[in-house]
Amino acid sequence: MSSTSDLEQLAEIELEKEEEEEEEEEEDQTCVTDAPSVPLSSTLGPDSSHPYYDVARHGIIQVSGDDRYGRKLIIFSSCCLPPSHQLNHRRLLEYLKFTLDQYVEMDYILVYFHYGLRSSNKPSLKWLREAYSEFDRKYKKNLKTLFVVHPTNFIRIVWNIFKPLISHKFGKKLTYVNYLSELGEHLNYEQLIIPPDVLRHDEKLRAAQKGEPPPSVKTPPARPPLPTQQFGVSLQYIREKNREVMIPPVIAQTVTYLKEKGLMTEGIFRRSARVQLIKDVQKLYNLGKPVNFEEFGDVHIPAVILKTFLRELPEPLLTFRVYNQVQDFLNVESSLRITRCKQVVESLPEHNFIVAKYLLSFLHMVSQQSIVNKMSASNLACVFGVNLVWPRHGSISLSALTPINIFTDILIEHFHTVFGSRCPPAQVTP
Repeated sequence: MSSTSDLEQLAEIELEKEEEEEEEEEEDQTCVTDAPSVPLSSTLGPDSSHPYYDVARHGIIQVSGDDRYGRKLIIFSSCCLPPSHQLNHRRLLEYLKFTLDQYVEMDYILVYFHYGLRSSNKPSLKWLREAYSEFDRKYKKNLKTLFVVHPTNFIRIVWNIFKPLISHKFGKKLTYVNYLSELGEHLNYEQLIIPPDVLRHDEKLRAAQKGEPPPSVKTPPARPPLPTQQFGVSLQYIREKNREVMIPPVIAQTVTYLKEKGLMTEGIFRRSARVQLIKDVQKLYNLGKPVNFEEFGDVHIPAVILKTFLRELPEPLLTFRVYNQVQDFLNVESSLRITRCKQVVESLPEHNFIVAKYLLSFLHMVSQQSIVNKMSASNLACVFGVNLVWPRHGSISLSALTPINIFTDILIEHFHTVFGSRCPPAQVTP
């Protein structure tokens, strides 16, 4: 059996060999690591007041909201790592923990884009050992899957080095993904923040595979929705197909069940559920068949279904138009933020306002039991913010989450003030 030092040397050799092969294939290829690192785009860069601005400005770590099953998506992009002499890797580890600390109490997924790791920018194996040892049970418990995208022999050798340190349970969470199209089978591809270098590399890999389909990860055009469709269709469509009922059945039924069974459940909305069960429930709803949550015996299933319904709306519940107003929220004085929230909410179309009021009334009710369920308004805002508002194009960046969460926190905490004056039909209150 090879010693650890032998494996480390082999890993270094393999990484150098991979670099040489890439240089031969594309001599003029530019990578973030060959020049001073820049954010993926000007909209993704953090504010200079960020406590880890020196690291965050590179765009190495991004949070992409929730996946379709209510799990937070956190992305690590190797191609955004600057040369090692330009980055304090200890600070990188602290920033990674700082980011994870905001989400590890709920289920989350890590996506690691390996392409772009070079001898010049890679953290040392000592750093990797230190990082793994510092990621105690708090970080590992709710990690559902670690996707390693575009793995190479270097990754597999490093895995063998760390195998003695890694528990069998954690090892089962690792999933290798060779192409972005495969990643799209597991996650909402449109929601991911993928560096341009990774996109180009994926296209090159796909083109090299004879007989493979064109390098596209777009899903085929969707079939026309069923008359009974509930997920992935607009609020207006649901209303028209459900005899002008204002509150979509999925929201009404999940809220009703959770009011009765979930208010005292610790961590409600922070846990995921078995993916196949969520798909089964979605299918029942889309076919117009009755759903009895009692049969599943798991209060987290209706909780995930509620978040999934909101996330799959073609336009967010609070509308695309609200996104820029929310992003400007940090520029509003603290004493004026409740009033500003009220103005934003009252500008919503009537149907959106009614549904939002119904939902936020329930979330306010959940927050009132936070001593038991541990879900304060701010905790609920971290879960629901990204499911209520998102941009028309692109994904939600890490820096964009703060104003979204603050805005949602106020909607929940000050529900009666924010939704108090506009008077839609009486059926609004859940």
